Amino acid sequence: MRYALIGCGRIAGRHLTAARAASLEVVAVCDPVLERGRELLRRTGLGESGARIYADHRELLDRERPELAAVAAESGVHARVALDCLDAGAHVIVEKPIALSLSDADEMIRRAGERGLCLVPCHQNRFNPAVMALRRALDAGRFGRLSHAALTLRWNRDDAYYRQADWRGRWVSDGGILMNQCIHGIDLLRWMGEGEPEWVCGALARRMHPRIETEDVGIAAVRFSGGMLATIEGSGNLYPSNREETLSVFGERGTARLGGAAANRIEVWRVEGEETPPRIEPAPGGGQDIYGSGHLALYADASAAIREGRRPFITGEDGRAALELVLAVYRSHRTGGPVTLPLAGFSSAEMEGIFP
Repeated sequence: MRYALIGCGRIAGRHLTAARAASLEVVAVCDPVLERGRELLRRTGLGESGARIYADHRELLDRERPELAAVAAESGVHARVALDCLDAGAHVIVEKPIALSLSDADEMIRRAGERGLCLVPCHQNRFNPAVMALRRALDAGRFGRLSHAALTLRWNRDDAYYRQADWRGRWVSDGGILMNQCIHGIDLLRWMGEGEPEWVCGALARRMHPRIETEDVGIAAVRFSGGMLATIEGSGNLYPSNREETLSVFGERGTARLGGAAANRIEVWRVEGEETPPRIEPAPGGGQDIYGSGHLALYADASAAIREGRRPFITGEDGRAALELVLAVYRSHRTGGPVTLPLAGFSSAEMEGIFP
């Protein structure tokens, strides 16, 4: 299967490693800074494979005609580039967030469905073995009725991080800590919840990074349609380095906490009738850093879904759902009160000027 990667930044190497593990033919990479593409091919050992480098993704699509394209460019162009890929007849894996507006996400889903193409958001942490073990236990009813859940992301993003690229920390091109870093955990929270989020009240602050536009800390309370309550805490202000990404779930017959760098380790497991937590096999490639272990599995599933003509495990609708919850927190802060879901429409650009 012919494959191309659009965007050669810090996550690009994970995509190429996963693409090769899925036996995809890497025909091209694309980045406006051509040297970044050359360095990526050198670093991944693909420099001698014949893969070509482009500065314009539309030229790549026209010349190479990939069957599957991955979009790992800056967040603000995810929707535009993904739509171009879909229009060119390519299935798409798109980095998180799937888009920065609900209208763009809806259009991506619509076009993918209209053309019979897979649209796969890169929420790879769903494939973490610890996450999958929790989801299986919930599906089996072993936790009973859920009371509440808590998502905590406590990381460090210093000024050097934001100076890496002009698009970081901007409402129209990035969003803040909830949109860029915390959205993986927010996706997991939605996936584990009883029903769908129906009410959100949140607050944001920019405490430690005066040069950016967006929040560096965000707090929210969420009520799900099944009655479960949840809290979200996301911060890039932890001194002196990343601390944790933790997802806790509390039920009438079970308590679990997934922790580690990216909710990739079972830290607490107390379930009625179970003396020990489930055995977690080490994920291929380790996966104990902030990116988790799921890229290999996500690519394997996406390529299999394309070949088999089925829906992928993670769908465009899943990516939109995570985006909607982040935007609900943003809108709550913008309006100064709770908001109800589903949202009729909102974008991160509507937050411009919120922090003078």
